[in-house]
Amino acid sequence: MFEPRLAAASLSGESDADWAKQAAPHVGCAFLGGIALDSATREAAREMVDRERTEFLPEDPIAFIDEQLTALESADVRAAFNVRSATLEPIAEAAAVCADHDAILEINAHCRQEEMCAAGAGQSLLRDGDRLCEQVATAADAGADVSVKVRTEVEGVDLPALSARLADAGADALHVDAMDSEPVVAEVAEAAPETFLIANNGVRDRATAYEYLEYGADAVSVGRPSDNPTVLRRIREAVDEWFTTGDRLDPEVSPDA
Repeated sequence: MFEPRLAAASLSGESDADWAKQAAPHVGCAFLGGIALDSATREAAREMVDRERTEFLPEDPIAFIDEQLTALESADVRAAFNVRSATLEPIAEAAAVCADHDAILEINAHCRQEEMCAAGAGQSLLRDGDRLCEQVATAADAGADVSVKVRTEVEGVDLPALSARLADAGADALHVDAMDSEPVVAEVAEAAPETFLIANNGVRDRATAYEYLEYGADAVSVGRPSDNPTVLRRIREAVDEWFTTGDRLDPEVSPDA
């Protein structure tokens, strides 16, 4: 999926091509976005901006995806785009653009903002597995590698069981925000063993990276500190130790390790 096994995770309204280029020396993948694709999610994004959240709201979101991915063609990093939609057609369009750029299309079933959930996107999709699987299949049919960004601790959602369904629908990767339920990563890894598993939340150093890797994650991702090269450098070193050298040092050697 990508090497090194460290990704920069999307931050709504902040993660663009310039951001990805800054992270590129340290990561194997950069998830741009998220971006709202259809009328319902774009209206939700406008409402979120009105209460001072940051969002990408270009006039043409599909053209924006193409422009951003084109800007990354010379960068030494695999690009991905996190998207939110309540309907299928724009997902197919975005996935086709991602396929043209050998980029990953990531379906956002993660955003928990009330406006986005009310629009039928984001976290609401975790409770509607049929619709989420349909979105995954649509993106896969358009030729893109497909990731699904999910989160733990959503009431009524059996994430391991849903993960197995998503894998069957065509998901190549699962990007799991573990919240405060890190052991669920191991359950997802067991439920969808052939799917590339990216673990997210609180990854800051060797100890936190190793915890997820020990649970069976294939990679880890960094959100808020993704613009901090010092943090990225030390996580990259830890990931390389785990996957490349086999030198799995004691994660408690140093708080800055």
